[in-house]
Amino acid sequence: MEQTPAEQRNVPSANIGRIFLIDDHRLFREGLKRIFAEETDLVVCGEATNSKNVFVQIPQMKPNLILIDISLPGMDGLELVKSLRTQYPQIWLMILSMHDEELYAERALRAGAKGYITKRASITELLSAIRTVLKGEIFLSSACSKRLIYSLFNQRAESKKGIEQLSDRELEIFRLVGEGFTTGEIAQSLSISIKTVEAHRGNIKQKLKLGSSAELLRMAIAHSKKT
Repeated sequence: MEQTPAEQRNVPSANIGRIFLIDDHRLFREGLKRIFAEETDLVVCGEATNSKNVFVQIPQMKPNLILIDISLPGMDGLELVKSLRTQYPQIWLMILSMHDEELYAERALRAGAKGYITKRASITELLSAIRTVLKGEIFLSSACSKRLIYSLFNQRAESKKGIEQLSDRELEIFRLVGEGFTTGEIAQSLSISIKTVEAHRGNIKQKLKLGSSAELLRMAIAHSKKT
């Protein structure tokens, strides 16, 4: 029986970009699949809502690009990128997130991603970004690229301030605090001890010069609303 165009595109080929989606919003994933269905050189070969089954599905689905959100249940996007980069170095990784690229793009590249694009981007920008990364090139928005280049070559640049000082794990905990997670819930979500969470919270307060947990909560909520 002759294969349909969709079935033909789902066969691994050097000419087809096989994309695996990791995002916990079903409607958003469905929207992406509809967009890619219109493209002759792209196909969604698999999807997941979190990191739980990703490492089982990837060898079966054989993607050459994985699109990853930052905010995921359990292991967050940055930690997932680090794990995937170690286990599957041949697969390109790209962050597609609602979070501010000014804060997360550089972290994503350091973690092992090849690109970062926000969910506010147009369809044309998204497709361009995906095709850029599939060629093995780095993709960042023009504005973000300029900021990173300036930061890299400006020898008089000041040391990082504010939230930018936080480590990836501290930033993850800061984000969860802003989303209303308790210390116990954060510990359970990240599979770490309550003492470890409390230690990170202490480091966050010290770096951000916050005198109390209430100040930390207010700042985290305010940041969450902005992103």
